[in-house]
Amino acid sequence: MSIVPQKKALLQIAMLLLVLMAITGFEYWRDYRVPVSAGEGKTLTVTVKPEMTVKDIGDELFQNGIIHNATLFRIIAKVQGVEKSLQAGDYALSPNMSITGIIDKMVKGDIVYRLFTIPEGYNVEQIAKLLAEQGLGDGAKFKELARKYTPFPYMEQQPEIIYSSEGYIFPDTYRITGGMTEAALLEMMVANFDKKITPEMRERAKTLGLSLHQVMTLASLVEKEAKLAKERPVIAGVFFNRLKQGMPLQSCPTVQYILGYPKTELTIADTQIASPYNTYQNPGLPPGPIASPGMAALRAVLYPADTPYLYFVAAKDGSHRFSRTYEEHLAAVDEIAGQVNGKL
Repeated sequence: MSIVPQKKALLQIAMLLLVLMAITGFEYWRDYRVPVSAGEGKTLTVTVKPEMTVKDIGDELFQNGIIHNATLFRIIAKVQGVEKSLQAGDYALSPNMSITGIIDKMVKGDIVYRLFTIPEGYNVEQIAKLLAEQGLGDGAKFKELARKYTPFPYMEQQPEIIYSSEGYIFPDTYRITGGMTEAALLEMMVANFDKKITPEMRERAKTLGLSLHQVMTLASLVEKEAKLAKERPVIAGVFFNRLKQGMPLQSCPTVQYILGYPKTELTIADTQIASPYNTYQNPGLPPGPIASPGMAALRAVLYPADTPYLYFVAAKDGSHRFSRTYEEHLAAVDEIAGQVNGKL
C-alpha cells in the first residue's frame, strides 16, 4: 500500500476536522453573542419558578424560541459561576437578546412586575377572589392561610375570629412578581400594614386605652359605614359614645360580614343571627375586624370627633343623619324612608 494515498487521506480528515471546528466555533459564537433574531423579535413573558434548575430554564427558553441552544445556556451560566444565581420571576425576553444578555438579566432579577390593588374596605374573601380573578394566586389557598396567619403579637387568634389576618392586609397597590406563592403574598401585605402603623399611632391607641386589635376592629366598622370623608370621625365618635354607655353598636356591616355579601336592607331576622360578629345582639366590639380599613378610617378612630350623637342612619346619597336621642333617630329614619319612597 502506497504511503502517499495514506497521507492524502489523513490530510483530508484533518481538513474536515478543521471545517467542523470552524463551523462549531461559528455556532458557538452565534449562540453566545448573537441573538436568535437580529430584527424586532416579539417579546414574551417567560416565568422562572423558584424550583427550576438552570437546565429547566434553558429548556424553557429554547421551547419558547428565545435561544438556539439550551445546553449552551447551561454551560455559559456554569462557566460564569451563576447557575445558582438565576432569580425566579417573570421576565420580558425576546429572540433578539443574546444568551449572555438573558443570563445577566436573570442574575440581576430584572423581572416584570404586575400591579395589584386592594381597595379600602375589602375583606379576606374579596381579596382572595380578586387574586384568583387576576391569575395571581389560588383564592382558596390564600383564605386558608389567612385563617391562622398572625406574625405580629397584636394580631389576636381567638376561636371566634374567622380570619386572623382580617383587617391587617393593608389596602394598597402592590408590585407582584411571577412565581410568588400565596404565603409570600399574604406575608408581604401584612408586613406592609405593620410598616404603615407609625409609633405615634401606636402610642395614641394606648392613650385611648385601646389595643391595636381593638383600633383595627373599630376602624373596619368606620370604613364600611362611612361614605363621606368628613363623616368618618363623627361615626367613630358615635361608636365611642355607644361603647361608653354600654349600648350595642348595631352596625349593619357586621351582619353583612356574617351573611357574606353586602345586603342593602337587613331584616329583623338578619339582626337576630347568632354570631359573635352580630353587633345587634352582642354589646361591645366584634371579635376582630370585618375588613381592611384605610389610613383615613384608622385616623378617624384614633382621633374621633367630640360629638353628642348616639345614632346615625344612611341617606340615599351616602351621607348620614346623626341624632342625639332615639326619638330624633326615628324621625330621621322616617324622613329618609319618605325620600326613598318618593313621598318627600
